[in-house]
Amino acid sequence: MLFPTFTFAVFFAVVLPLSWFLRDRFTAWKLMILAASYVFYGYWDWRFLALLAGMTFGNEVAAVAIHRTRDDRARKALVAVAVGADIAVLGFFKYYGFFTDSLESAFGVSSPALDIVLPIGISFYTFQAISYVVDVYRRDSAPARLLDFAVYLSFFPQLVAGPIVRATEFLPELKAQRVPNQVEAGRAVQLIGRGLFKKVVIADFLGRAIVNDTFGTPGQYGGADILAGVYGYAIQLYADFSGYTDMAIGLALLLGFRFPQNFDRPYAAVSIQDFWRRWHMTLSRWLRDYLYFPLGGNRSGRWQTHRNLLITMALGGLWHGAGGTFVVWGIWHGVGLATERLLADSRGETDRPLTPADIRIRELALLHSGAAVEVWHDDPTSPVPFTPVEVRRRWIGRLVTFHFVAVGWIIFNADSLGRAWDVFAGMFRGWTTAPELLNPLVAVVILGSLAVQFVPPMLARQWSAMFSTVPPYAVALGFSVWVMLVAALGPEGISDFIYFQF
Repeated sequence: MLFPTFTFAVFFAVVLPLSWFLRDRFTAWKLMILAASYVFYGYWDWRFLALLAGMTFGNEVAAVAIHRTRDDRARKALVAVAVGADIAVLGFFKYYGFFTDSLESAFGVSSPALDIVLPIGISFYTFQAISYVVDVYRRDSAPARLLDFAVYLSFFPQLVAGPIVRATEFLPELKAQRVPNQVEAGRAVQLIGRGLFKKVVIADFLGRAIVNDTFGTPGQYGGADILAGVYGYAIQLYADFSGYTDMAIGLALLLGFRFPQNFDRPYAAVSIQDFWRRWHMTLSRWLRDYLYFPLGGNRSGRWQTHRNLLITMALGGLWHGAGGTFVVWGIWHGVGLATERLLADSRGETDRPLTPADIRIRELALLHSGAAVEVWHDDPTSPVPFTPVEVRRRWIGRLVTFHFVAVGWIIFNADSLGRAWDVFAGMFRGWTTAPELLNPLVAVVILGSLAVQFVPPMLARQWSAMFSTVPPYAVALGFSVWVMLVAALGPEGISDFIYFQF
């Protein structure tokens, strides 16, 4: 059941009033939301409901056992079994075909021919289940009631493509009293409307206009088309995935829940580390807290830090799918992060974003050295002043980071490393031929989408605050007009969200 469809509109039109009607009857509300979430998930394939229910029951039993056990060795064994079981389930459904094909091609070993269908969203709710049992093991959280945990793991707005919400974030809100007049309806409508536009008008348009063809048959097009297709895919993936999470966060808001932010203008990042602070933020912090830190983080020396970065990013790539391209994509980013850290260490600098205090220290150092200080106030994405040298450095960082990420997206989107090379090589040939796919409309969509990344956050907050003062009837009317406009501008038919395959 896709968000931007009539079917989902009817579904949500039933669920939303029921949710607010039952808001004071906690058990009845939870049962209703659980039933609605299972209907939503089972709409694709009802057989997956047994898997979701099994994951719910198994992890709840494990969490209770871990909480009640006092012996540290026994607790470690229990959490290892629980996490291992979750990973085994994920691995079976997601990587069975990949490993059996690899064994057959490498060693000629035949394997049972099983027709394994990948359950939608399994990567997302498996990571949520793992974080739940690990948080209980770390005593950061106590086990929830089975019904509460079932609602948490299956909550339909973010069930199939995130954001990855922690139990420590969701469960307290499940217990809170929801008051209708305190719901941020204006912000929710903005998020849903923005998500619809990103998905239908931008992502689906670019996919059909240029991305599918340039990545599907790169040998048929010249360098201008291929380069535009690479830029187009960077925008398509962002618009598609962030569009989904915008709608998910907005729908959750209408139901009285706040979800963490998942994207923050990632193509305005000044470094690869900064990019991962802005892109799929809930996955980044999950990998940091449940993989990178347990591996040792940056506490064990320079080379161990680089090793941990490479392992974390390689496994993060593998999480996206069974294929060498995803692993190479993860290693590409791991090498980039490690290289940035090496360069920062060699310069005696850190690669974290500058703060106002950092800027003031630099200004004082320049003043004491006798040099003139010229403070720059016009960096469009920063609330603090920067010197002209710092502005140039940041814009160079943005340019390098964006193209590093775009090259990674070539690997990410290709169905094989050979196809990725064909796309990459295609950017350097055929520049004397006229473009076939690149036209003014495609160029405007790509450049406009990139330009929006640099809109100052303050303007967005001011717009949101202004919109929240609009009367409800005007919001409803405006949203209806917006939906019709999106339907008119978007291509016919709605494609699946890209991250559904992960």
